[in-house]
Amino acid sequence: MLRNASLAVAALGLMAAAPAPGDWRPLDPENTLVIETTKGRVVVELRPEFAPKGVARIKLLAREHVYDGLQFHRVIEGFVAQTGNPNNRDGGVSAHPDLAPEFSFRLQPAAATVIVARSDAQEGFVGATPFQAVSAGEQALGDGRLRGWGAYCPGVMGMGRQAAPGSANSEVFFMRAPARRLDHEYTVVGRAVVGLAAIRGVAVGEPPAVPDLMLKVRVAADLPPAEQPRVEVQDERGPAFRARVEALKQARGAAFSVCDLDVTVRNR
Repeated sequence: MLRNASLAVAALGLMAAAPAPGDWRPLDPENTLVIETTKGRVVVELRPEFAPKGVARIKLLAREHVYDGLQFHRVIEGFVAQTGNPNNRDGGVSAHPDLAPEFSFRLQPAAATVIVARSDAQEGFVGATPFQAVSAGEQALGDGRLRGWGAYCPGVMGMGRQAAPGSANSEVFFMRAPARRLDHEYTVVGRAVVGLAAIRGVAVGEPPAVPDLMLKVRVAADLPPAEQPRVEVQDERGPAFRARVEALKQARGAAFSVCDLDVTVRNR
């Protein structure tokens, strides 16, 4: 009994000694997409927790150089910038089969940071990517895992598709503004942590008269160290992020939404 008690005390000591989350965290090179566009660099933090098959497909196509030189073929002001079709128009696909929908996910609660808990829903972040989820009460009725879906806020990257839910293939789009009606309907794969101005700066049109291009698309892990993004993202678990959340809640009141929080980065 004394031995077990000693072990318990030691374990508590280790927990107490564990460092609290800092204000900044590095990007994972294996899940970071670097897109050189005609309007500048876009860096996307991919989220395999949301869509493992979608993220794997995007990384595969980047490594096959399928995305290099493709146009932003459909760009709507206040909505999306769409690209990724090998034929530079809607309906184009890669040589790979279509993907099943990944419109929602299930995660252990510790993997997500909830910033809003309402009676009917929760909102928060996994990394820099926002989500909405069922309420804490509904979550407790099941196995305790968080049941959620990506929130289409500015900078969020999703997979395009045709009418059939299981028709996502290679097409991707970036949100130029929030459009939460897309939640539950399209697979979220991550969020741009650098380059929202570039996304908002690409030429508008369906198609644009002079389309902007994705010149090169690479997984950061495949780049020489000197070419990898040298940025850190504000940690959504840290005190500085929490302070921003509380300030916005005070300013926005009941209108506060997960989309009110933009991505903050710093050079390292």
